[in-house]
Amino acid sequence: MARRELNGQVVAITGASGGLGRALARAFLRRGARVAALDVNEAAFAELQAQGALTLRCDITQAEACRAAVAAIVERLGALDVLVNNAGLSHRSLVAATDPAVLRSVMEVNFFGSLNATQAALHALAARRGAIVTVSSVAGFAPLVARAGYASSKHALHGLFDTLRAELEAEGIEVLIACPSFIATGIGRVHLGADGGLARGPRTIVGGELDPDDVAERIVRALERGKRLLLVGRIAWQAYWLSRFAPGLYARIMARRMRAELQQR
Repeated sequence: MARRELNGQVVAITGASGGLGRALARAFLRRGARVAALDVNEAAFAELQAQGALTLRCDITQAEACRAAVAAIVERLGALDVLVNNAGLSHRSLVAATDPAVLRSVMEVNFFGSLNATQAALHALAARRGAIVTVSSVAGFAPLVARAGYASSKHALHGLFDTLRAELEAEGIEVLIACPSFIATGIGRVHLGADGGLARGPRTIVGGELDPDDVAERIVRALERGKRLLLVGRIAWQAYWLSRFAPGLYARIMARRMRAELQQR
């Protein structure tokens, strides 16, 4: 497969105000891409604008907002070549103690938000034989204690985008799913708790946190090379293979390492 040339291409990134979103914007801008940064939180818009990005407020849980954002991108930048589904929400709480509304909130952002953005972008992407990048997680293919809603949403993304890849092959649209382990983005400070407020108690991290700029660079390189699945970090590789060949052992090791969160009620 030919290498994707990003210079001059139009790239839309959801969740662009977050740590990984900003890093992705920088990585694409370094390659000469024209970036449209989408987020409901406008806190980092000034920084993104200073770097040359077009910024648009967009609540991806609203399908009409996604359609309006894509229309604005095409009107102002002339096209849409790449959509990066990066926006995400998580929680820290055990299933038995969690209000189902918390799990629905996570699913609305992570799964339905990605679906809304993708459906809004498909026509524009097909016109350019473009690409979709979806940021998943280790939790997209393996269980993760105290984050059942997050894992469910990420597992669902794999079902959606693996299927969409097959549906879009004839139109020349490529689909990449990226699965990093823990990233140093500060997302832990805004995890939801069992009642929908901010999570309390310690956040457990396995294997240390990855640098957002390193993760972003790996994702962009994988897109350039036409990869379908990207595992980012040693923990992601270990988890991928162990969860497939020894799922029971994986679950026991994971639960032991996440013991502090098992104790949360």
